[in-house]
Amino acid sequence: MSPLYRNSTNQAGRVIAIVADIMAVILGLWILMYLLDANQANDFVQFIHDAAQWLAGWSHDLFTFDESWARVVAGYGLAAVVYLFVGHAVANRMHRH
Repeated sequence: MSPLYRNSTNQAGRVIAIVADIMAVILGLWILMYLLDANQANDFVQFIHDAAQWLAGWSHDLFTFDESWARVVAGYGLAAVVYLFVGHAVANRMHRH
């Protein structure tokens, strides 16, 4: 395999890992903002909430805990962990080839 091909594969893997990290940070920010009762009328808070809701669309109502904070932490936290795990697994797999 040529060094150029190997280098571009490493860069693609690095991009995938960075995108997964950004997705997890957005989800983590929303969890933190929710727990700290951030002002949801604020534009930045609303942007993070909308992005997190879109990213965790498949998991944000997955759990039915009685406490709303537990549902947010579990649902959005699960999405963050899955994105980190899958993103870094794909990046590491690309790095090895």
